[in-house]
Amino acid sequence: MQIHRVTDLTADGLADYSRLTDVALRRVSEPEGGLYIAESTKVITRAVAAGHRPRSVLLQEQWLDDVAPLLAPFPDVPVFVGEPALLEQLTGYHLHRGALAAMHRPQLPDPRELLAGARRVVVLEDIVDHTNVGAIFRSVAGLGAEAVLVSPRCADPLYRRSVRVSMGTVLQVPWTRLPEWDEAAPLLHDAGFEIAALALADDAVSLDAYAAAAPERVALVFGAEGDGLSRRALAVADVVVTIPMLNGVDSLNVASASAVVLWATRVPAESGGAGAFSGDA
Repeated sequence: MQIHRVTDLTADGLADYSRLTDVALRRVSEPEGGLYIAESTKVITRAVAAGHRPRSVLLQEQWLDDVAPLLAPFPDVPVFVGEPALLEQLTGYHLHRGALAAMHRPQLPDPRELLAGARRVVVLEDIVDHTNVGAIFRSVAGLGAEAVLVSPRCADPLYRRSVRVSMGTVLQVPWTRLPEWDEAAPLLHDAGFEIAALALADDAVSLDAYAAAAPERVALVFGAEGDGLSRRALAVADVVVTIPMLNGVDSLNVASASAVVLWATRVPAESGGAGAFSGDA
């Protein structure tokens, strides 16, 4: 490993951890496609396993032995090592998870690639809360949907908080961005998917009834907190599905709702469909 002891916080290579926000990291022109931050050795492990390439690593001395095997394929990647107080000054928070890695963002696949052969996919429309996005990815990984498709204005799944909340599953679940609904709906329909929108509506089908006779291929669409799904999403949906609630509660948090819906509509593992992500998070 190329180990560099951190003594000067303005040294080359440290800007990824201090002077750039998540949004700025994504816009870095070199390398093309930008960067994201993987936080903790577990998340870095999943990032490398997913084929993502680190640009550098920042850690405390005691984590060197844990990180060394992960970086064996990347001997030229600089590893910045420093005292806890100095690294906290650099990053703005305590590195209690041991290590950070600036990772090159992978190129997002064409949605058609993810839809081919899939039976359950999740579509996130304009969900701006990074915690909810990360939690939904964790549910997808653990409950067996095969991909996540996010709208143009949905929060970035590789934002540091999303990655952390997902326990790194955003790095193992295939995902990409969809175009606007006038193009996205035909993409889903052409691939054989029924579009099931999760929303409150007078004509909504209850989740238990829908799950009992769900079609072979379903795209489950979840909307933002508060506003819910847009009119455009509801207009292109083939069916509106709702979770029956009690005691005057009309809905669940979108992350909780996704877990309930994914479990109810799961494809039995023995059928060879969904279930590829057993999820050890």
